[in-house]
Amino acid sequence: MNAIDPRLSINQATIKHADLATALRVTAEAGVPAIGLWREPVNEVGLDVAASMLADSGLRFSTYCRGGFFTVPEGPVRRAAIDDNRRAIEETATLAAAGAPGSKAILVLVAGGLPDGSRDLAGARGRVRDALGELAPDAAAAGVTLAIEPLHPMYVSDRAVVSTLGQALDIAADFDASVVGATVDTFHVFWDPQVLDQIERAGREGRIATYQVCDWKTPLAADVLLSRHYPGDGVIDFASLTRAVEATGYAGDVEVEIFNADVWATDPRVAVQRTAAGFQAAVSPYLRVPVAG
Repeated sequence: MNAIDPRLSINQATIKHADLATALRVTAEAGVPAIGLWREPVNEVGLDVAASMLADSGLRFSTYCRGGFFTVPEGPVRRAAIDDNRRAIEETATLAAAGAPGSKAILVLVAGGLPDGSRDLAGARGRVRDALGELAPDAAAAGVTLAIEPLHPMYVSDRAVVSTLGQALDIAADFDASVVGATVDTFHVFWDPQVLDQIERAGREGRIATYQVCDWKTPLAADVLLSRHYPGDGVIDFASLTRAVEATGYAGDVEVEIFNADVWATDPRVAVQRTAAGFQAAVSPYLRVPVAG
């Protein structure tokens, strides 16, 4: 295999069925310098143990997935979601402190879908903004950036009422850029006719918290959540998107995040190697800025 790109990070979702110890080990053994972690595997072992394991791995910590899911109206369910996001902020800060130099305290947020029985997208998006208003002081105090992730419109009813990068930036505009930013995920934004303009806007406003990549091809899986592919295996134009992100001066890690049953069934060591090879061919040629320390 060619040399591993120093900007590459493996998002733990790509090797979903690997426990935390295995995910850290196969990522480090492959020579990949960074990893993005998910809350469930971290909480399985406990935050302090997870932080120690991350420190021992020598890997950078690129993001933490995920927070959000706060579109429901006021009540016990919403209060529980806000409290859970406060815990996620604390976890993000702890893990970022444990990672190798260059680690970032970035909590990826998925807004949540329409509440049961609702058709009010504008109201749901307003509640996302309201939730960020409650959480921003906690994030600022912890040194954590909340990264709103727009999801492809096919997820608008059940997962994310924020469907475009422009919508994410409009919501983030009420907050300091160091506290609320956006996730640019190629799978979710590549289709948008305005995406290049919105990437430029995000860079101008200092709001690109993380850049995530994977590919799109049809037919989609029966469960459309599991329709992501290795970079280079589908139709996404990584050249234009990556050049646009790079032109903003973004110098962070670039995560590969794949939800795909076949990838998950692959030996995690092999999946990491295959991810690195696809990244090297499809994304690396367009990365010019070295990772920021």
